[in-house]
Parts: sequence; structure tokens; C-alpha cells
Amino acid sequence: MAKGTAKPLTKSQVAAALGDATGTTKKAASEFLAALADLAYKEAKRGFTIPGIGKLVLAERKARKMIMRFGPKAGQEITVPKKKVLRFRIAKACKDAVLGG
Repeated sequence: MAKGTAKPLTKSQVAAALGDATGTTKKAASEFLAALADLAYKEAKRGFTIPGIGKLVLAERKARKMIMRFGPKAGQEITVPKKKVLRFRIAKACKDAVLGG
């Protein structure tokens, strides 16, 4: 297959692949993925690690100034206030496995 032509797996395909790999049903694997997502949402403020994949962390972006490029305020400098953002840090093991390190 040429690079870039493969489509990502759907949720159903991921559940089926996990079910086959673990010897469980597709439904059980789907329920596990839903439970994992719910747990990640609840624990994200403290940091949530998915072993071998990465870590979900809450970070605070500093306030900054920027010059508007277009729109009614074009050319004016505005202040963007600080805000909390959610980030995902990829684990080194995952980078090495995917990129071949």
C-alpha cells in the first residue's frame, strides 16, 4: 500500500482487533475502551498514563500578546489571556516503536 493511502482504524475495528488479541468479545473490548476513556476524563487533572502509549496532562498556557493578522482588528496588538490546555505526551517506547529509534 502506498504511503498515506491507508485509513485509520474505526472504533469498531479497534474493538474487534482488541477482542481477537485478548480472546474476548468485540462488545467486551468496546466496553473496556469506553471505561478507559471515562477514567482518563476523570483523572486528567492529575495526569493519566496509558502504559506504553503516553500521558495525558493538564498544562497552563501563559498569557501572551499577539498582533491580529486579519479581521476588524487587523494590525492591532491584543492580549490573549492565560488558559488551561490538555496535552498528550507520547512515551519514548511508543516513539521508538513507531519511528524506529
